[in-house]
Amino acid sequence: MTLSFDFYFSFRSPYSYLATPQIEALLAQYDAAARMRIVLPIAVRIPGFFQTVNPLWPPYLMRDTLRIAQMNDIPYRWPRPDPIVQDPMTRMVAEDQPYIHRVSRLGAAAERAGAGFAFVRRAAAAVWSGAIDNWHEGDHLAAAARGAGLDPAALDAAIAADPAGHDSEIEENQAAQTAAGHWGVPLFVFEGEPFFGQDRIDHLLWRMKQRGLASRG
Repeated sequence: MTLSFDFYFSFRSPYSYLATPQIEALLAQYDAAARMRIVLPIAVRIPGFFQTVNPLWPPYLMRDTLRIAQMNDIPYRWPRPDPIVQDPMTRMVAEDQPYIHRVSRLGAAAERAGAGFAFVRRAAAAVWSGAIDNWHEGDHLAAAARGAGLDPAALDAAIAADPAGHDSEIEENQAAQTAAGHWGVPLFVFEGEPFFGQDRIDHLLWRMKQRGLASRG
């Protein structure tokens, strides 16, 4: 029997991106499925967040994520452009946020179409791997959709027909994330139990094995 878990994911979170290769390996080895629950980043959800955060946190995040990427041989570079439009000096977040809303809606639409993780894995790599500049332009996100077995034109049409519905779904994901017991990403929830961080995937796997998770082999 396939065991499913929720994967709360933000396209601006480097830790979310760094979790995707591990989840990909888990899904390949075990009879499991990830339900993608796309959420907006804290920079958008909590106005003024970066004016109150400890100033040591951003430089530590940069050091820590680079270390994780190097240790696990994951291609990684801060995105160009950043998914969030933010002044690098003042840390003020702009009101208009075209990049994060578009890619988040695409993630939600891909999940509706039955290929949420497959799309997120590819789209996150386009944003974070460093292989692509201007990931938001041209064919990059469309290529991620095609790689996931989806029709990019159909995804765009679905979003254009119901942008408010996709945004509402993302808001519902954020409420469900809070109800599950955490505010951060990546967050994995299995049978109501939250596992926060890419370093808790082994704990998630341990719990799922207790519930009878079977190997695909």
